Amino acid sequence: MTSTTYKSEVRDSMRVDWDVPIEMDDGLILRADIFRPNDDLPHPVLLSYGPYGKGLSFQEGYPSAWNQMVKDHPDTALGSSNLYQNWEVADPEKWVPDGYICVRVDSRGAGRSPGQIDHHSKRETRDLYLCIEWAGQQAWSNGKVGLAGISYYATNQWRVAALKPPHLAAICVWEGYVDRYRDSTHHGGILCTFVKNWQDMQVKNVQHGVGTRGPVSKVTGELVCGPDTLDEAVLAERRVPMWSDLCHHHLDDAYYHERTPVLENIEVPLLSCGNWGGHGLHNRGNVEGFVRAGSKHKWLEMHGGAHWAGYYTDYGLDIQKRFLDQYLKGVNNGWESNQPRVQLQIRHVDHFELRHEHEWPIARTVWTPFHLHADGMKLSTQAATQQRTVSYRPLEAGVTFSTPPMAQDTEITGPSALKLFIQSASTDADIFAVLRVFDPPGKEVVFQGALDPHTPIGQGWLRASHRKLDARLSRPYRPYHTHDEVQPLVPGQIYELDVEIWATSIVVPKGHTVAISVLGKDYEWDGPAATLSNMKNPMRGCGPFIHDEASDRPSEVFGATVTVLTGGDYNSHLLLPVIPKG
Repeated sequence: MTSTTYKSEVRDSMRVDWDVPIEMDDGLILRADIFRPNDDLPHPVLLSYGPYGKGLSFQEGYPSAWNQMVKDHPDTALGSSNLYQNWEVADPEKWVPDGYICVRVDSRGAGRSPGQIDHHSKRETRDLYLCIEWAGQQAWSNGKVGLAGISYYATNQWRVAALKPPHLAAICVWEGYVDRYRDSTHHGGILCTFVKNWQDMQVKNVQHGVGTRGPVSKVTGELVCGPDTLDEAVLAERRVPMWSDLCHHHLDDAYYHERTPVLENIEVPLLSCGNWGGHGLHNRGNVEGFVRAGSKHKWLEMHGGAHWAGYYTDYGLDIQKRFLDQYLKGVNNGWESNQPRVQLQIRHVDHFELRHEHEWPIARTVWTPFHLHADGMKLSTQAATQQRTVSYRPLEAGVTFSTPPMAQDTEITGPSALKLFIQSASTDADIFAVLRVFDPPGKEVVFQGALDPHTPIGQGWLRASHRKLDARLSRPYRPYHTHDEVQPLVPGQIYELDVEIWATSIVVPKGHTVAISVLGKDYEWDGPAATLSNMKNPMRGCGPFIHDEASDRPSEVFGATVTVLTGGDYNSHLLLPVIPKG
């Protein structure tokens, strides 16, 4: 196949164009599969650009995720042959019949597209911009391009939208982070090893040039990773050394700025859909993007459950299509007049309840401080008058402060913040703040998270030497750290820390207790680990979002005793977003 030819056929009532070439401004050819109605009419485009191999089926590449999704949500597989299912992007059989064109582009260096892989770089964002403009000018396009997809296919939407491609008409960001540093690689300044294992498990196996060592498309019979089979050494040279770059760039510098959009520049209509259980990747960015984006037409939706499932459910399709019909088709369906700005799936211990709001955080929130009492290890709405301390060995165990049993059902929905006064026996300390709920017998209530089936209700992180706050962006309920300099601790000196705990929702039943655990390492659920076929390590409560890189956390520094001060002049407290009834 030459760079200018491709195969076109009619199948399953769709016109399908395989491996369509899209030339970039540096002459490199990317490859796209295009699924469109079998007519000569122009239609709106739903485009995705990413590294997971457009020819690799969902079922083959991610079997455990597929099987769990179909088991838990049978509607995800109904109404489709599922022959064209692909990880984290739209199923064309559920969109093309409604008059949409689905365009799937293999990103530079992945699948059928040659080139060097450089995740989330300026080059990748430029490629996506050019793909949007190419699609918007094709004869089969009505000139309006929307972006849709999960995770990687969502994250890059924020970046390209900030560049304002003329043919981009709407973005639908399903569980996609915004900030490369804060949301993904360095939680609170602490290096997360997820991306290291992610590239090994989900990208290298579909890199362009794997060729005959890689999978074969079940639909076309073509090699998913292109016709050439290259040596492993050559493939390694064609991957920018992402992990070593992350280990080298400890602060939020130009490397991360290139990979993080200026949200205020985003003007296109947007629907941002996040996951309550997505602490570590699939939560903060959706909220932050909604709040800070410059668009006058923006909506937020928050849900729970496995992060790949909701997108494909009838519920997910409904909200996506109503939004995109409005802005890609010009259908006056009442979206702008009737859809409240915020749609929430309020989490209970055994179900979700749909509710609409008009802003985020919720305006009627009663921001309630729960004060830490080292005397009795309590959380109380009454401040502690007497100064007390409690110490722990961070790499061995932490400390937990708990409320009395709730006198009534209590809803907590929104961001939380933990103010701590600490002393460290070393020059630094890592704080892992875990928001938890326990039933009357004392068993922890955990939930299906975005990936891990046993997640606590909230998590936050902060490296004490990164305690410096951004005065412009910080709020009492959402501290925002600059991460632009290291301020070492003086051993034994007292420091005030403000820890951001990512947004959550839970209606705590009467008789249950709320707790905050202050740890020096990742939370672990007291039960057996879970596994997914696309995850390298067993999941023990935090999913793959763990912080165990030895070079980032030397034990002589981060294993030293930490002391928490409470009461008197040291009002350590947890600020919770309590939502009143009615």
